[in-house]
Amino acid sequence: MNLTEDKLKSMFQDKKILVTGGTGSIGSVIVQRLLKYNPKVIRIFCNDENATFLLKEKLRGKRNLRFLLGDIRDKERLTRAMEDIDIIYHAAALKHVPLCEYNPFEAVKTNVLGTQNLIDTAFISGVKKVINISTDKAVNPVNTMGATKLLAEKLITDANNYRGLKDITFSSVRFGNVLYSRGSVVEIFERNIKEGNPINITEPKMTRFMMSLPDAIDLVFQATIMAKGYEIFILKMPVIRTGDLADAVIDEYTKRLNIDKATVKKKIIGVRPGEKMFEELMTDTEAKNAFETDKMLIVFPKTQDLKDLKANRIGFENAKKCQRKNYASSDSECLSIDEIKKLLKRARTNQE
Repeated sequence: MNLTEDKLKSMFQDKKILVTGGTGSIGSVIVQRLLKYNPKVIRIFCNDENATFLLKEKLRGKRNLRFLLGDIRDKERLTRAMEDIDIIYHAAALKHVPLCEYNPFEAVKTNVLGTQNLIDTAFISGVKKVINISTDKAVNPVNTMGATKLLAEKLITDANNYRGLKDITFSSVRFGNVLYSRGSVVEIFERNIKEGNPINITEPKMTRFMMSLPDAIDLVFQATIMAKGYEIFILKMPVIRTGDLADAVIDEYTKRLNIDKATVKKKIIGVRPGEKMFEELMTDTEAKNAFETDKMLIVFPKTQDLKDLKANRIGFENAKKCQRKNYASSDSECLSIDEIKKLLKRARTNQE
């Protein structure tokens, strides 16, 4: 992506930024990357006291950080946190599929009602730009988490219809699975190998989109620069089979820890509640109203007139009308085990 330091500095220097879910895997990396560009203040908003304490200790000495305890379900607290903010990164969500499947009321309160609170508060607080962090599980969802994130996406997209004369834009980014994020399958595989436990594989032929944390944050920042309202930004990313990912992790991690690979056991546990055999990043309907560059897709809602799309396309780095019919992991060529090893190594190196 054509991200330059000058563009990023111009976007963030002296800005006041709020990151909801700011102590999570994505939120905390957003915060740390933002620090390079001297924003006036970054408010880190989270309901996890311990995670907030740990991040505060890690970033001790950074004077432009404010650590705020609160929950996006609490509109009054959110209003106070958002006062005089320029840019919001909305990363707060319940994200684990099985937990949301068994606790659907809680998923709705956070992912849907919490997002509505954020939108309502942004309108009255003078915010200029809202970037929502979404997921491939919001596309044709079959689980509670995906359904709530789809609703959150739609709330963010259609918030642009309510802005009137207000100078504010709402856009989303859609992630695949993020390597080495908190609770990611790679992290779980490595922990089980280290502890001598079997690796649990749901279904070896299951396919997933994969991205590294640096790629995820690059997408977020690129979206911030490009967003004019209504867009969903999607990174073109590699696809892996979960069975191949497990084999790659076993090969790489046992070598790093000097463990005999033959001692690692694999156990097939079957598809868990709410899981799909493949994921989608864009539906066939969305593809009709999408543009693409070499590295990303830009989806607009069907409610947007095609004439408006042509106008909105200006400045989208040579974006052209999307030629894809959809974007599903089942229709994409999967990485080989050797290619997955290279991806893991690159993701781990970038994170370190």
